[in-house]
Amino acid sequence: MCNLFYLILDIKTILNPFNYIKGRKEKMAEEQYQNQTNAYFADFGTRLNEIEEKQRLLKSRTLLIGENLISTKEDFLKLESQFKKQLREMSSEIESIKQLITRMINEMSNFARKPEIEILERQMKMFQPLEMARIKDVKDIVKEEMKKRS
Repeated sequence: MCNLFYLILDIKTILNPFNYIKGRKEKMAEEQYQNQTNAYFADFGTRLNEIEEKQRLLKSRTLLIGENLISTKEDFLKLESQFKKQLREMSSEIESIKQLITRMINEMSNFARKPEIEILERQMKMFQPLEMARIKDVKDIVKEEMKKRS
């Protein structure tokens, strides 16, 4: 049956060569249209693949940026907690220094002033306690004198 079809087709082309040429032109036009369509689809497929690749790259970059953002946030939170801890320590140290200064100021009122010390110094120079004799020394001197006289 296939052979019969080709035989009939060959007879038709032999009998009417113009139809053959016309059909050939139509086939060529159809093939050209098909080639153009295939080229458009191939170009479309290529562009689609490029867009998908760009999308994959953007997705991976977005994920990487997200991971970097999370790690940066964690680092900043650690730094913030360290700064807060240092701030609390410094505040407590400042508070203890304030208390120490307050105690020193309160104790300073108990110290003698320079004019008071100068007065005491003059009195000591007048009194000269080291040049005074002790009672025992006086008794010893009196005994020695009494022995010398006796």
